[in-house]
Amino acid sequence: QVQLVESGGGLVQPGGSLRLSCEASGSRFSSNAVGWYRQAPGKQREFVAIFPSGGNTNYADSVKGRFTISRDNAKNTVYLQMNSLTPEDTAVYYCRHFTTRGSYWGQGTQVTVSS
Repeated sequence: QVQLVESGGGLVQPGGSLRLSCEASGSRFSSNAVGWYRQAPGKQREFVAIFPSGGNTNYADSVKGRFTISRDNAKNTVYLQMNSLTPEDTAVYYCRHFTTRGSYWGQGTQVTVSS
């Protein structure tokens, strides 16, 4: 069974940084794509960044140049480094892992950007 556990969320001031982590069990990130999505209050869940199994990483326009997705294959963990955060980045952030058996979601971690 594939399980994803996110961590690293919290409260941060505008302009600050956070690093989110997503650790997987039951599947290897190195073999399949993994991405980050977010859902703000009253809005639909949206794509943030993806680390494909092959090829280049990709980002939503709203986070390009500020967020970086990376992967540690030894730890089977994917990270989302978020810099220059704004209140518009406030959301629950979810990790999503794409496998041949389907896609899996983590439980989410709350990020709140506020002064």
